[in-house]
Amino acid sequence: MDIFKSWLVERCIAHRGLHNDQFPENSLGAFNNAIINGYPIELDVHMISDGTLVVFHDDTLSRMTGKDGYLKNLNKDDLKEYFLAQSKYTIPTLEEVLSLVDGKVPLLIEIKNNSKVGALETKLLETLKKYNGDYAIESFNPYVLEWFKNNAPEILRGQLAGFFKGEKLSSIKKFALKRMLLNKIAMPNFISYEATSLPNRFVRKYKTLPLIAWTVRSQEEYLKVVKYCDNVIFENFEPKI
Repeated sequence: MDIFKSWLVERCIAHRGLHNDQFPENSLGAFNNAIINGYPIELDVHMISDGTLVVFHDDTLSRMTGKDGYLKNLNKDDLKEYFLAQSKYTIPTLEEVLSLVDGKVPLLIEIKNNSKVGALETKLLETLKKYNGDYAIESFNPYVLEWFKNNAPEILRGQLAGFFKGEKLSSIKKFALKRMLLNKIAMPNFISYEATSLPNRFVRKYKTLPLIAWTVRSQEEYLKVVKYCDNVIFENFEPKI
């Protein structure tokens, strides 16, 4: 398989679905909107207290639901009580999302795991084995990618990286992620790098791997960065060449 001719590079990828004022990020509405418009979908997966896999970006609930607390402390029955951005949409399970998408467009699944690797990844792999559509996984955590390399090497995996200016990360993590120092452990099939930090010398040494820029938020930014990458993850506009 030539990854440079795969879905990962052939069409721009909608960040957390094709979301807008009507359809909140990571909602079934945003995912359906992406399907209607033919865009591959990037989404975020966490595991909550009862082992359910859910699609949600933040560790905390406040930004998207207006309620206090940590996502990881919820169970499946709680999800229907948390409405996204004051809409009718609630936090979806991964199984609900997979049922909706059903192979209509590809999925780029970001695995949100800052703790011990294994439980979330095992549950995700079990779930994906029953899914027939195209997908790839990505993570900032290189040990997540290492787990998939060892347990499901056939699944395309991407290393998320960037400069993370202003982010609440330790200097050691910033240093390592910026330079992708653990790529020898992760052995990624593609790189997904912060758009505002492109081009740079750290991605140039991975010319044999597709480079996807995240997250592009305007046509102006798209035209600036597309010269340096193979594809983009976008939001708040639709890219036009």
